[in-house]
Amino acid sequence: MPSPPSLFPRLIEPTIRTALADTPVVCVTGPRQSGKTTLVRNMEANRAFYSLEQDTHYRFASSDPDGFIASLPDYVCLDEVQRVPALFHALKISVDQDRRPGRFLLTGSANPLLVPNASESLAGRMEVVQLQPLTEAEKERKPGHFLSDFLSGAFTPRLRPKSTLPKSTLEKRLVAGGYPEALARTPDRARQWHRQYLRSLIERDVKEAARVRGMNELERLMKLLALRTGQLLNVSNLASDTGLHRETIEHYIAVLERIFLVRRLPAWHSNASKRLLKSPKVHFLDSGLTATLVDLTVESWNDDRDRMGHLLESFALQQLTAQATWSDPSLNFWHYRDKDQVEVDIVLTQGRKVWGIEIKASVSLGSDVGRGLARLANKCKKDFVHGIVLYNGQDIFPVNDERILAVPLRELWKR
Repeated sequence: MPSPPSLFPRLIEPTIRTALADTPVVCVTGPRQSGKTTLVRNMEANRAFYSLEQDTHYRFASSDPDGFIASLPDYVCLDEVQRVPALFHALKISVDQDRRPGRFLLTGSANPLLVPNASESLAGRMEVVQLQPLTEAEKERKPGHFLSDFLSGAFTPRLRPKSTLPKSTLEKRLVAGGYPEALARTPDRARQWHRQYLRSLIERDVKEAARVRGMNELERLMKLLALRTGQLLNVSNLASDTGLHRETIEHYIAVLERIFLVRRLPAWHSNASKRLLKSPKVHFLDSGLTATLVDLTVESWNDDRDRMGHLLESFALQQLTAQATWSDPSLNFWHYRDKDQVEVDIVLTQGRKVWGIEIKASVSLGSDVGRGLARLANKCKKDFVHGIVLYNGQDIFPVNDERILAVPLRELWKR
């Protein structure tokens, strides 16, 4: 049986504690039901806790934000703070009077910097830390060192005896996703949980996070985006398929980003000014929600390899961006695609340094593997550090270039 949701470790906890030690306001954001409340309550059990989901707290905070903040104890946690955007201005006034670190620990199921009517950003007073759905490393109770090992060049060639190879669990992981509550259920019940979760987001959270009129339109767009996860975002094509204006499409996508359902992965170019001109890719944040939306199951691994391949790309991106929150938040994530349609699924940058990752669903790799990474390395010259091809095999070995290795996907959750 899966572990109870409350028992999963959250590897971002030290990052939150570090922020609380020197910053007056720390806001833990992330999708609803990703475990934010459980995390902050378990971290500091003695900290006073007020939920804005509770009607009395919500009405007091909404009617008198300044009075609500003034009435709170010295060190407090406010849950689901995005429900009352006016609180951010009240927090600013309070913090400007008393800048002791760690006074306010907030949680939010929408990005507080993007919520309508949140006129105060708390710049210089607040640190935002994003909690994502559970990573595979957290499920396995591993330290989550894959990303830091990759960046430091810790991977070295390794061949494993065929008799020791365990059966792949990749397809089950893709369909399960990372929401703690869903993981405690059978696959069929987990899919029902996903459906109810998405319905709740549309009917409630979207209304709070943004001014959206056409809920049915937004739901239809959400499914189309799920069908195209891991692919280039083509707003004109989406407008044609939905009959909506481009501006409406852009607004709806921004809303889905705001509540942590989707993310746009920008295009990388050696000329930074050109990065804004190329099409981003669109990725759903959680592979389990995506699989439910587009009816992908474990059996789809053999029946629909193309869509499962795109789902795998989004899955790998989520593992890496989540690990970056506790290993190196200064990393930037991109994708690369040149005029010859040569691609690198994920490009990571830090200053002038560049790393690349290609993602393959296959157990073995063909002779042309790593082509995109080689093109990226040639374009970056000395700025290219190294790259990997993540694949569903077992061995680690060089691919055409000593700076490029093939690495098993299972390393994402074994380190």
